[in-house]
Formats: sequence, C-alpha cells, structure tokens
Amino acid sequence: MYAYIIGKLTQLFPTHLVIETSGIGYEIQTPNSYRFQQQLNQEVKVYTSFIVREDAQLLYGFINEEEKDMFLSLIKVTGIGPKSALAILASSSPSEVKQAIENENDSYLTKFPGIGKKTARQIVLDLKGKVQITEENSDTLLTVDASTDGQSAIIKEALMALEALGYSKREISKVEKVLAKESNPTVDDAVKRGLQILVS
Repeated sequence: MYAYIIGKLTQLFPTHLVIETSGIGYEIQTPNSYRFQQQLNQEVKVYTSFIVREDAQLLYGFINEEEKDMFLSLIKVTGIGPKSALAILASSSPSEVKQAIENENDSYLTKFPGIGKKTARQIVLDLKGKVQITEENSDTLLTVDASTDGQSAIIKEALMALEALGYSKREISKVEKVLAKESNPTVDDAVKRGLQILVS
C-alpha cells in the first residue's frame, strides 16, 4: 500500500520512529531506528510495508529496498513474524542473511531471539535460491557526544532497543557490562556492538 514515505523525521524510539508529512505523524516500526539518527529533524525517505492484523495495523520501515525485500521474504516463512524478522535485520545486513540462507547456516540464524533450530531450517528450506539482494547502500551515522554522560545516554538507549527486539534482561545485563567499558560514538554503534556480543 505504501512503497515509501518521505517526510521530516521528528522522533526516534527504541522500536520505532515518527515521520511527519502533510501534518500527519506516521509511527513506523524499524529494525534499528537509530540508523536514522543522522537525519533527525531532516527530510528522510523510508521504504515501508503496511501490515494489517486482527488486532493492529502496523507500518514497518527500512533504510533501503534491500532491507525491505528481506523483511518481506522472512515474514512469508512459517513461524516468522514481523518481530522476529526485525530482530534478524537489526544486527545483520540483508546480504549477510542471504549468505547464511544460501550456505544453510542454521547456527547463524538461531542466534536471534525467537529463532529455534526448526524455524532456522524452515527459513533455509523456504528461501534458499529465492532471495535476490543487490548491492546495498551504506549509511553514515551522526557522531554524538561521547563523553561519560553522553555514553550513559547512548548505552541506555541501546539497551532499550535490545529489549524491544526480544532479548532477555539477563542477556541485556551481559551487554551492559561490556558496553560500560567501551566507547561507542552513536546509539546505533552501541546497538550493533550489543548485538555482536549477543550473537557471538
């Protein structure tokens, strides 16, 4: 229904972002909203998918068409809902997911929350040889305050994002201890580092 939305990015949250266009604020669920932080309060183009369920009508947004296409492929697999697909894409690029599928790398896929061995095998069976991923666009992120206070805020936002993706408090506590010893210039960097810790 909506191929993409162009508008002003007004807010970022761990699970979603808000884009305002023509006086309407669209709440859009994303794999990692902080990938868009460089464009906060600027005009952005977000590739979207509108999904209607019995209890909700939700708009999902992606930084490029490749990410959107992979999301749409994943949710066609039995046992994979939008939340699981978002969790996979939050820490992996579409090309990395495709490579795991083509190589039948079940162990890579089971590292994500909500993906067991049976579901990972189903992803491979359903999507191997069927997913087309072109060269992906790279996205550059804004470097923010990396001072102690800035780092605390970055870590807090990153942990909230990981919780929203479905990771347990025990897993998040493990990530927090590592992030506290490091310096990550952006929330997106902290989220990516956290995901790297969780899937290693």
